[in-house]
Amino acid sequence: MLEIKTTKTMFTINQIKEAHSKVKSGSDFPKYVQEMKALGVTSYEHFVSDGHIQYYGSNHFTISGEAKWTPREIAADGDSERLKTSLAIHQQGQTDYPTFCRQAAEAGVEKWIVDMIKMKCIYYDEAGNEMVVEAIPAP
Repeated sequence: MLEIKTTKTMFTINQIKEAHSKVKSGSDFPKYVQEMKALGVTSYEHFVSDGHIQYYGSNHFTISGEAKWTPREIAADGDSERLKTSLAIHQQGQTDYPTFCRQAAEAGVEKWIVDMIKMKCIYYDEAGNEMVVEAIPAP
């Protein structure tokens, strides 16, 4: 007998917070992405200025999280090399999420988009230019 799994199309901020609470460093990110996919999240946009996140699911479902901090300044000029260095350190578990977000702002990152379908994380500057595109590894 063929078993068919269905994916939820609706998710809540509380479910997302629960998944995020398990992330202690960048090294936990691939498992987090898998958990988000299981909830039905297809992508999300993380805005570095205040930390709010817009989540997207199937059938045009969207939900927004609240700002996590008071607005911070984003460097006017994007510095991809500085961002790559901050990413590498974060992914090795050497910085926490708030530190990485501060470093991203200093590198000129306006937002990043995590695409669970393409398994990519794309960082953008304020002009909308791609700064870094990363493949999300399997956990």
